[in-house]
Amino acid sequence: MSRLPRLLTWFSFALVAAVCVAICHQRLIPFIPTVSASAAGAQTAPPTGAPDQGQDPAAVNMAPSGPSYTTEAPPPEQAGAPAQGPDDADYAEQPTETATQPPPALPVYQQPPAPADGYIWQPGYWAWSPTGYYWVPGAWVEPPYEGALWTPGYWGFYSGRYSFYPGHWGLHIGFYGGINYGFGYIGLGYEGGYWNGGHFFYNRVYNNINVRNVHNVYRYNAGNRVVNAPRTSYRGGPGGVQTRPRPSEGAAWHEPTAPRMNSQVQHAQTYSAVRGQYAAQNHGRPASPAVSKPLAADRNVKPTVRAQSAPRGGGGRR
Repeated sequence: MSRLPRLLTWFSFALVAAVCVAICHQRLIPFIPTVSASAAGAQTAPPTGAPDQGQDPAAVNMAPSGPSYTTEAPPPEQAGAPAQGPDDADYAEQPTETATQPPPALPVYQQPPAPADGYIWQPGYWAWSPTGYYWVPGAWVEPPYEGALWTPGYWGFYSGRYSFYPGHWGLHIGFYGGINYGFGYIGLGYEGGYWNGGHFFYNRVYNNINVRNVHNVYRYNAGNRVVNAPRTSYRGGPGGVQTRPRPSEGAAWHEPTAPRMNSQVQHAQTYSAVRGQYAAQNHGRPASPAVSKPLAADRNVKPTVRAQSAPRGGGGRR
């Protein structure tokens, strides 16, 4: 055999072997598509310690509960009223308003688009003035510090009176009376988003998101979306939500927190002077259920640990 045919034979053998190796390698190692940096940021996995792919990543909004917190049975009812006071006193800010009438049902309304990354949704709520209940519009709020989450305020019934306990900022979601405000505030915790690596990630199932303005998004449907109907707006009493704080909510209350900011207080005061916001005028349908202009954060806000109150009934620290 001449040298040229021999070289051609060896070359053909080598080519066939290379093709076989490539095919086997391709079958063993699946194709992995490349992902742009922006897309990867929008699909970041839950932070360390968060539930895995089968669970809601926003579960990290609930504080880890330890054996020092309890939900014992409430004390006996007083004067025929459900024993709500001890829980409210031990898990919420001091009440700022009281009324003898229950607040109206929560109206149905649309959320304006999030203005940019990092804003937290404050759901609308009923406030009280000497002339009756008026609606404070829902608004996007700039948080006062990184990692801050908003626990909404709520109305609670005790001893024949309705008291409003204002919301607060904290690293985890606390107790807000079990009220289903919508937009991720289902009555327990917050499913609208979560903090991860200094960025807030928005669940598009609950939030109105324009991806040109907001880039950190994901989608998880826990089956808790709000039905399109008015909802109860207070805890306890005749017709109110019957719920008690959970250990995780008690743990969140004893972490460093900050009260609502001046911008949030001024927001509520502004709409106390708007006639179309009053329930007596609009029959439960406020003229401005939500506003698109976001609320700015107060500066130099530092969360602090409050003094622990003495154990009462089912509340407090053990």
